[in-house]
Amino acid sequence: MRNTTILGLSAVAVASALLLLACQGGSADQQADRSLPPASAPLRGEYISRATFANPHAHIPAQCYIETSFGTQNACLFCHTDGVAKRGLGNNNPQAGLNPNIGNLQREYAFGVFDYPYVVNSSINPWLNTLKPEVLRQAVEDLGIDTKTWDMQSYIRQDNWRAAFIQRPGSAKHWDGGSNHPMRLFPGLSPDDLPADADGFVRTQVAERGFFHDGQGWITGWRAINFMPYGIFTPRSGSVSGIYIRLPQVFMQDEQGRFSLAVYAANLERVAANIQDRLQGETHYLGAANDIAIVRGQYPLGTEFAHPLHYVDVEADGTRPEISPFPGTRARRVKEIRWMYKMQPWYPEEFGMGLKDESAPIYAHRQQGWIDNGVGWLLGGWIEDKDGALRPQTPAELTQCVGCHSGNRRQSDVGQNAIYTSGTGNTIDSTWALPRKLKGEAGWREMDYLGYTAKAQAALDEAPGHLTRPEPRNRALGQGEFKVFLDYVVGASLYGDMPASMDAFLAKTIRKPQGYSADWPSLYPLLAKGQAEAVRSAQETRLKLMREFTARGAYKDGEGRILPELFLPTRREAREAAARYRQVVVTQRYDFGKDVFAETPFTFRYFRMPEVGFTHQDGRPYAIGEVITDRPIETDPAQLTFGMGITPTLIDESTPFAEGGTFLGDYVPLLD
Repeated sequence: MRNTTILGLSAVAVASALLLLACQGGSADQQADRSLPPASAPLRGEYISRATFANPHAHIPAQCYIETSFGTQNACLFCHTDGVAKRGLGNNNPQAGLNPNIGNLQREYAFGVFDYPYVVNSSINPWLNTLKPEVLRQAVEDLGIDTKTWDMQSYIRQDNWRAAFIQRPGSAKHWDGGSNHPMRLFPGLSPDDLPADADGFVRTQVAERGFFHDGQGWITGWRAINFMPYGIFTPRSGSVSGIYIRLPQVFMQDEQGRFSLAVYAANLERVAANIQDRLQGETHYLGAANDIAIVRGQYPLGTEFAHPLHYVDVEADGTRPEISPFPGTRARRVKEIRWMYKMQPWYPEEFGMGLKDESAPIYAHRQQGWIDNGVGWLLGGWIEDKDGALRPQTPAELTQCVGCHSGNRRQSDVGQNAIYTSGTGNTIDSTWALPRKLKGEAGWREMDYLGYTAKAQAALDEAPGHLTRPEPRNRALGQGEFKVFLDYVVGASLYGDMPASMDAFLAKTIRKPQGYSADWPSLYPLLAKGQAEAVRSAQETRLKLMREFTARGAYKDGEGRILPELFLPTRREAREAAARYRQVVVTQRYDFGKDVFAETPFTFRYFRMPEVGFTHQDGRPYAIGEVITDRPIETDPAQLTFGMGITPTLIDESTPFAEGGTFLGDYVPLLD
């Protein structure tokens, strides 16, 4: 990312804010948390230089390093967009050309840099687990572990969430456990109270975990969100999400201070309407919170999110608790528990066209698993240790979170000590899920991945089930959201990869006898032979055919539901992906990538012709098919871009969609 100025919170501002939050019982807004008990110990982190990390550029995801197949695959647009910032909707990080200081991150690999040349530059790909899976396999072998002995079905069906939750100190009703403990900020959401009820509210039979009883159970304050995923945390990616939101107690009370589920539900609807740009003139929240103003594109102070990230179990659809209590291929075992808390106001419109300080330190806690994202939120994370139990994430691991959940702070707040911020162009107040919540009651329920229903006794290599919910439509583009993804990415995820079962399905379906302009071409023989010109021709054909396929609506069934072959892994693929990820767990190599493929994806390999080619940073030419480990940078110290990436992606913003163009600068992640 091309960001080079100083923006963030001053040392005094950060320390004072966190201390104030702890002493007040958790909220910078006294109205938002006034009835909860105070925390006993202040939250104090420390400033940590990213130069001390094994991966100093953890905020740049591995997906950002892929090739775009000569511009025929644009996964960049789903993060690097101007659309949300143009709307003034909780984002000040336009990244598709609107901010000249950041540049156009769909057009070039303009990775930012800090302390160059003293710190390794960010155009050298640090995600070794993803880039070279054979290195990870060797690390596992060096531990004396035989992965063939792993029973992955048993492993992913073991619960590791409950043991972590019961370690949490303090009241589950309070966002802060209050004492210096590794699980201090672990979300107060007990897996024993899940799944949520049909209305999405999480009720408990344990009075100590609830605020009030509504006749069905004690209301914990948490409510599930069901949203449309894309390209990351999907069944084909090997990781699937649950998402839960909780507002402070004042939002649960009427004007007389009495608890009311109706008032709480109405306030949650106002939050969602605000984040989704659906407000109809509402200016304040309701009930006891009627003195709290709605700020465009912003969550109220004291908002919490809990995000369990599960392994994929294709037999899990919520109907067989012995497999998993969760729907949507969500295994019982979690890879991570993630958490967010809105602690301070943030005014994105005050950013303007300024820049942030790429060399600023992070502000985090080494033992408690939290980091300040610099724009109002605390982020927390707990991840599997080598034995599969959850532990607090390290500051380096948490910096990966800031890469996707952040923005930029106004200059007046910087003072002498900025803290590191990052983020993408498509988040709304640092979040991804609620903007993409399904409309109406369908969006207030457990995340079920478009109503996934497992097929009884599915074979290892067939689609394991089907979807029961129609494909949602992108509001601005007026077409199916999954269609947009296929039309621009021509792959299954933001890596632009095409899993074997998906590729085989397309090869069987897209054929000239069925009225297509060509047969779906295979890439793999061309990749093996190192034929760059042939690879380009095949990729151009695949893009054209994919758009013919989606224009027919052939990616959906007669009820408008996405075909399972495109959305779901087979049982074999899911188990193999889980086993590959477990290699990261047993080696604890999270700093080098969490996404592991059977072999290096073709989008990480070099297939450029000389006229659009590049070399290694040391000037050595790339061989056709070679794994791309690094790209050129600006080497002139007199240039403001010294040390930054300078390689074009080959995505041409002047080529229209009808002629095979893939640039889309104004993508907005909002649904009908």
